[in-house]
Amino acid sequence: MLSQQNAKATSASQKYDVLTALGAHALAGGKTQMRLGLRFITLITARYNWARNELAVGQREIARLWSVDERTVKREMAKLRALGWLVVKRQGTRGRVTEYRIDLPQVLEATRGEWTHVGPDFDLRMQGAPEHGTVIPLPIKGSVPPPSLDDECEWSLAQTLLHTEDPGLYGSWLHALERSDRAGGRLTLRAPSRFHGAYVQTHLLTRILAACRTVDASISEVTIRV
Repeated sequence: MLSQQNAKATSASQKYDVLTALGAHALAGGKTQMRLGLRFITLITARYNWARNELAVGQREIARLWSVDERTVKREMAKLRALGWLVVKRQGTRGRVTEYRIDLPQVLEATRGEWTHVGPDFDLRMQGAPEHGTVIPLPIKGSVPPPSLDDECEWSLAQTLLHTEDPGLYGSWLHALERSDRAGGRLTLRAPSRFHGAYVQTHLLTRILAACRTVDASISEVTIRV
């Protein structure tokens, strides 16, 4: 999970995830929460040093960035410290500004309730779902029969290949996918739920496309819908 990672190892995509979570959280609140969230996002985007996990900028510069006076900056920074989102690394002294770091676990815990507002794939990623190549099993009742080749369509053939490669993976995530339609090189599959579709979209789409192209080279894209 992102909250367990050091900011030095935070990838570009994970930085965007943090900003997205903050934005969704801000938009879910009232005017005060929205304004504080926007100011925090702007400050992070403009001045946060992710490599050093450090924010070192003076109140006058923040005031100019936010188009407010320094009293407002003091008040808003105090709110961010009270929320636990900003932590003082080194107190400012004469000639030296106060240095802060972002407490990522605290920020993500505060924004957790809005992850689903972004989308099920975002929610899964923020919860720490395994990356590509590491697939969690989905509990199923009873045994899952191998795919039927009666209709001889491209998805049935691809399912057969996927079942042969990994019966457990097929039973957990691929058996329930149904062929929806085909438009040129695009094959659309239907998932039984948003969660199921989001997980397949995030973790298995490359594998599905490879299997489909093995049985039908004219397939250039696979999409998942609910």
